[in-house]
Amino acid sequence: MPDTAANPSHDTDLFEPVQVGPYRLANRIVMSAMTRNHSPDEIPGRLNAEYYAQRATAGLIIAESTAISEQGLGWRNSPGIYSAAQIEGWRGVTAAVHRAGGRIFLQLWHCGRGSHYRARPGNQLPVAPSALQSPGHIVTPNGREQCSMPRALDLAEIPGVIGQFRQAAANALAAGFDGVEIHAANGYLLDQFLQDATNHRADRYGGSIENRCRLLWEVAEAVTGVWGASRVGVHISPANVHHGISDREPDRLFGAVAEGLNRFGLAYLNVVEGATDPVDRELPFDWDRLRRLYRGTYIANNKFDLARAKEARRRNHADLISFGRLFIANPDLVERFRLGGPLNELNRAKISSPDHTGYTDYPFLSAR
Repeated sequence: MPDTAANPSHDTDLFEPVQVGPYRLANRIVMSAMTRNHSPDEIPGRLNAEYYAQRATAGLIIAESTAISEQGLGWRNSPGIYSAAQIEGWRGVTAAVHRAGGRIFLQLWHCGRGSHYRARPGNQLPVAPSALQSPGHIVTPNGREQCSMPRALDLAEIPGVIGQFRQAAANALAAGFDGVEIHAANGYLLDQFLQDATNHRADRYGGSIENRCRLLWEVAEAVTGVWGASRVGVHISPANVHHGISDREPDRLFGAVAEGLNRFGLAYLNVVEGATDPVDRELPFDWDRLRRLYRGTYIANNKFDLARAKEARRRNHADLISFGRLFIANPDLVERFRLGGPLNELNRAKISSPDHTGYTDYPFLSAR
């Protein structure tokens, strides 16, 4: 009988290949999108390519939140996908990941109100569905500040936002990605439209659940029109109160989101199951119901370790499991899980360092 304590891969299918859209992924382990602020002037470079290539043994890498436009940028040194230089920078990243045998999707992001004018090109005010200020804080040239009061998007501006997503999707295709993920989570623009704490509109994009979902559906139509649905995922976070987001009826709202997304035939739905900040309260939510309602590939994310991931697979709660901070400190996380090896500790002091420290200098198991 195999020794499963010494060989954790023997009692789970996490390490088995899985089909996602047109791709046969090497395993069911996903590297979550995580902001790292290592793109000077919002342009990815050699260091980003090294970082992602180091982690290419993940079945799928979802690259960090990437601004679809200057309007969508949250803060400086986070990457964009709206200029020729950014597209070329990302080409270097995707080529490095592909040389290492990996697959990588790009997360398409519009920050909405989760920003401050001092952290944005031209000191533009952030935009949102409604002029309601986020309680969140970001780093600006003046230090850590509460997000600015946003201005509400005019109805006539919304087609332009959809166009920004469409163009960013086309730019990601030109940059060599394997697919894209629409970021509708964690209190950013599409999430702000979905949830009633942040959407007080009285037009066709506000009020009813159907109206609040409308922008997500229209963005999904635009992005799948570029990529085809089988290479597009959507990211949601029904119970994450990041940036002051919430809804009075989250089960009803996100049940409608899941059922509405079924018609697209997407690559996957990527779900943040709970709050991402340990100081935030955990809102009650029926995750198993959401899993049943969504008929496609379901990725579960948030605070998973190997034991929780194996349990999620044993009861078929998720098709793939996404890991975040464990991948920051362990570029070879898949191999460490497979062998039952020790894990590197996360260096929190260096999580947003301006150089390679805390970014590409974590040791591999083979170097021990």
